[in-house]
Amino acid sequence: MNNFAERLKELRKEKEITQMQLAFETNISKSAIANWELGISQPNSNAVIILSRYFDVSCDYLLGEVDNA
Repeated sequence: MNNFAERLKELRKEKEITQMQLAFETNISKSAIANWELGISQPNSNAVIILSRYFDVSCDYLLGEVDNA
């Protein structure tokens, strides 16, 4: 699994929300979120920004470039 996939799933579970809830709150499709968490595909830059704002972490952290949010 890639760093982004691991971080996304970790952050979602810490917030105790489902993929469906995350999809609803970010206006990103559930299938996209599922594919990202499985490492099947990667988000575009706009999605990374939306998710980093939602989880209140840096884009670099979300992408696995740094270890602190």
